Amino acid sequence: MHAAIVLLVLILTYFGMAAGRIAWLQVDRTGIALLAVIALLATGAMTLDDFGSAVDMPTLALLFAMMIISAQLAESGFIDLCARTITSTRGGAAALLALTVAIGGALSAFLANDILIAAMAPLLIAGAQNRGLDPRPFAIALAASTNAGSAATMIGNPQNMLLGAMGRLDFWHFLAVCAVPALFSLLVVYGVVWWQWHRRIDDGGTIALVDVPPVAAHPLDRVQTIKGGIAVLLLLLLFLTSLPRETGALIIAALLLANRKITSRTMINAVDWPLLLLVSCLFAITGTLNHAGIAAQLLAFLDEHGLLPSSLLLLTPFSLVTTNAIGSLPSAMLLFQVWQVPPENVLYALSLLSTLSGNLLLSGSLTNVLIAERAERMGAPLTFSDHARAGIPIVVLSLVFAIVWLDMTHVLTVMPAPLSSP
Repeated sequence: MHAAIVLLVLILTYFGMAAGRIAWLQVDRTGIALLAVIALLATGAMTLDDFGSAVDMPTLALLFAMMIISAQLAESGFIDLCARTITSTRGGAAALLALTVAIGGALSAFLANDILIAAMAPLLIAGAQNRGLDPRPFAIALAASTNAGSAATMIGNPQNMLLGAMGRLDFWHFLAVCAVPALFSLLVVYGVVWWQWHRRIDDGGTIALVDVPPVAAHPLDRVQTIKGGIAVLLLLLLFLTSLPRETGALIIAALLLANRKITSRTMINAVDWPLLLLVSCLFAITGTLNHAGIAAQLLAFLDEHGLLPSSLLLLTPFSLVTTNAIGSLPSAMLLFQVWQVPPENVLYALSLLSTLSGNLLLSGSLTNVLIAERAERMGAPLTFSDHARAGIPIVVLSLVFAIVWLDMTHVLTVMPAPLSSP
């Protein structure tokens, strides 16, 4: 009965994740995960002690610290400056689109994407509208380049942080494996979006104008911007030492919170607390698989039938389907609970492939959803087909290159290793 309850709650949770919310209620993925935890507690399938022991605190600590560091650069006006640099360029639409992809991709490799999008997307969309341009291709380019750029580093997105922390991956080796495919994907983003939109990009009049409140902007504070830049640089240097990554990141976050200009409440308010709650709940939900003995049985079944995603032939469709169905972070957590000691090369490949797969559909990543919500509020709604028309070719080209790269650099082979004869 215990195992049946756990399995039922897990299935219902991941069905809810795939749907994005409960249709007849205003309950999103975080709410679904929280309801699942409460159900497990109420049925006795999990205790509060089990919840606490299931949560991987280094992952949460690193994610929290990266949000604080990102908030420093947002509150200092640096991200606003980047957005204004894009929209004020003297070049035409091609130059504006190129800057969107380049700056969005570069920042997403080192900053928390939700904070980056919250600060940059409204300014970019408003800037395009003010220039008489259709803002939709720039919104699509920002979403796709943010996903692609975040694939380059271990701190680029929550899923990479999770895999890096739990797999004890090396930051610089991660960069060596993933940077080239991420850069190629950025080129693909620019090429595909420009190819599809260049004949319509100047026709901003096709977008219905709505009364949009003024976009809040942060005036540039050079001192605070420099502090944020030094914080990022110091974090990268600490990755060269033996100091635990989460400890180093928390030390830097603490130094930034002790600020004479930006209040600690402002910085803390910028943290995406629903995301941290979602991560905690998912740790607890997937952790019950081990307590119920389900994970071991599932691992044995997959291993016996050669279905463990230890090759690109199996890992690529796993990444593509699960990322766009339930999200890259929930799928990575589920994989870790079933396959608790996957090889490092699988984790590097999974980080890259699942992040790039997030560009396929509008619901494929939180970044896409956040930008679409802001675009709709500003009178430039992105439809599912608008995004898919660009997302599908972007993902196909990006994944083909990533597969070739991973196989060529011997990170992971395309075909599974042959089973050894008894």
